[in-house]
Amino acid sequence: MVLADQGFFWTGLVRQQTPNGTIAAGQMFVQYQIPEHIRHPYPIVMVHGGGGQGTDFLGTADGRPGWATYFLKQGYAVYVVDRPGHGRSPLHPEALGPMTPPLTYEFAMTLFSAPGKQPNSWPNAQKHNQWPGSGVVGDPALDQFIATQGPFLVFLAQTQLLMQRAGAELLDRIGPAVLLTHSMGAPFGWLVADSRPHLVKGIVAVEPMGPPFAQLPMGLGDLSYGLTAIPMTFDPPVQGPTELRREIRKAPKPGLADCFVQKEPARRLPNLASMPVAVVTSEASAWSMHDHGTVDYLVQAGVRAVHLRLEDHGLRGNGHLMMQEKNSDDIAAFLERWIAEYVGSRPR
Repeated sequence: MVLADQGFFWTGLVRQQTPNGTIAAGQMFVQYQIPEHIRHPYPIVMVHGGGGQGTDFLGTADGRPGWATYFLKQGYAVYVVDRPGHGRSPLHPEALGPMTPPLTYEFAMTLFSAPGKQPNSWPNAQKHNQWPGSGVVGDPALDQFIATQGPFLVFLAQTQLLMQRAGAELLDRIGPAVLLTHSMGAPFGWLVADSRPHLVKGIVAVEPMGPPFAQLPMGLGDLSYGLTAIPMTFDPPVQGPTELRREIRKAPKPGLADCFVQKEPARRLPNLASMPVAVVTSEASAWSMHDHGTVDYLVQAGVRAVHLRLEDHGLRGNGHLMMQEKNSDDIAAFLERWIAEYVGSRPR
């Protein structure tokens, strides 16, 4: 693997006045690697979720190369971000406001690393078998994952405004790209595509924040605009979220959740209509119960979205952190094939 270039920069920075002087706030760290031989027309921008950071894509909890390296080896330029307030993008209350507590082992075991070993789990949790370790306290891989986790901003709308600004500035700098998002990082994709539709060539949303119109725990806020907590461009336009009328759509089969969609006639998301979108769901994650609702919402709004359930493609036993799990390279290969087919693979 030979690189033509690598480095880092920040986007989204604003100068903010405080009693102690002028500080930088809202900046997003961007790490990039460019292969010597670029074999695909558009770079991949990888956007982490929750309280994580770009290391989610740089390597796995048991020390294997991550998705960033996999795509780099396939000839893609790769940009990995630390969203504002995460990782190498500093989070300080004086700059960005209050933060949540850090992730606990107990929460991680329940939702990510060992859901089948916990009480009150969802039906498919027992199928989870791809975590690279025991997934419980004492597991070195779990220690490595927890070490990457930090707090995040208390207010969801603020979080999304920051990522939209920093993400749009990133694409203004690097040009057209494919956005690969995970979990709470999914609104980065929706909002940046809405701001820069001519620069987003496709979105791969891995178990995106949802389902539509969800009320989030810990007082973070709700997805009042369907997929986001802040406004997007609708056709016909909306003056506020209450104009987005909603109704329940019954689950397509037993074991899945009923989810909200718009009440017909549905407003469109015109700025997302020009790009292919894949929502990717693992077999054993909690998201397996409601990701179909996100796809339904997107399709109803005129977006060319497809639902890729990993078990339908022979990839079994995964949880929410599929990029950290034992078959992470197999999943990366599957996603790369979809990108090459539906976004494009012409050499530059």
